[in-house]
Amino acid sequence: MSKPPSGTPAPVDEIHWLSLIAAVAAITAVGIAIGLGLPLLSIIMEKRGIPSTLIGFNSAMAGLASMAAAPFTTKFAHRHGVAPTMLLAILFAAASALGFYYITNFWLWFPLRVVFHGAITVLFILSEFWINATAPPNRRGFVLGIYGTVLSLGFASGPLLFSILGSDGILPFAVGAGVILLAAIPIFLARNESPVLDEKPERHFMRYVFLVPTATAAVFIFGAVESGGPSLFPIFGTRAGFTESQAALLLTVMGIGNFIFQIPLGMLSDRVKDRRTLLSAMTVIGLIGALCLPMLIESWILMALVLLFWGGCVSGLYTVGLSHLGSRLQGADLAAANAAFVFSYAVGTVAGPQVIGAAMDVTGNSGFAWAIAAFFGLYVALSVVRIVLKPKRP
Repeated sequence: MSKPPSGTPAPVDEIHWLSLIAAVAAITAVGIAIGLGLPLLSIIMEKRGIPSTLIGFNSAMAGLASMAAAPFTTKFAHRHGVAPTMLLAILFAAASALGFYYITNFWLWFPLRVVFHGAITVLFILSEFWINATAPPNRRGFVLGIYGTVLSLGFASGPLLFSILGSDGILPFAVGAGVILLAAIPIFLARNESPVLDEKPERHFMRYVFLVPTATAAVFIFGAVESGGPSLFPIFGTRAGFTESQAALLLTVMGIGNFIFQIPLGMLSDRVKDRRTLLSAMTVIGLIGALCLPMLIESWILMALVLLFWGGCVSGLYTVGLSHLGSRLQGADLAAANAAFVFSYAVGTVAGPQVIGAAMDVTGNSGFAWAIAAFFGLYVALSVVRIVLKPKRP
């Protein structure tokens, strides 16, 4: 890790801006690439007459690729370095992004998905490790709040780019690849500030999933709700009596809450004694908000107000969970735990839409809210168990 020119330790509140810019650039590329790529590829497959089942199966490769890449990322970075590994991942991600245009065989899109989302996962894990390792302890939540805000902007910018560029020709693929390649510039410039992994993780990868359960469970819930909620909320909204435009606008309001609450919640996490308490409080709010959704279908304004704060609580699970992770671990253990963190998120993104969709099929429209409440309830139960047992581990 870099030191000031004087050779003295950096002040505890000093932010390494070059490292922050490099990590933010990487996560911006991740957000835009995913936000642009998912609708772009789905629309192209639809135009080519691919059945919806196969489109869904191909899209699911994203989560599976993330789960496959996560256990190996730390080992590769230990061997080759954090910044070089990120630069290599950028090359693979950009090349595979262009590959979707040049390779028209549908079945070859499955390995392409694995390469693309595997490389994106590497960027995800190492950018979070980089920023967590270099963030000053007493401002970690604030720094990660900036990181989470930019990630939200990236996810929002992707669909906006798609609406402008469309799905015809090479342009959307070239723009996506170009955005990814641009992230290499700040990473290369800050390569000497990237954290050094001079030791291997002490534990097997899966043990890190359970080493800091409050963080990994939080991001699992976030992944499930963040992927399943927006995917199925338009269906819930229209069945409840809202128009398609009203349902879409409610989804936008939830996204605004996701965006504006990242930094305030990160700063709040810097002030609380134990971030686990804040995580538990947010899941209780999430649980109550989810249970209230079926009762708010008569009022668009009340629904929008609840979704604004509810979206903020959902997004806070990621930011505060990541801050909690960084406050408990360091070095190779932090890198491996970051990989476990992203792995848990990927599992949530796969499980969320399936569970919520099945609940709506079995119990009707209110199953949307009940399934989401069940996810939050799992975390509340974990928190109660932690309080009762008072474990010594974080």
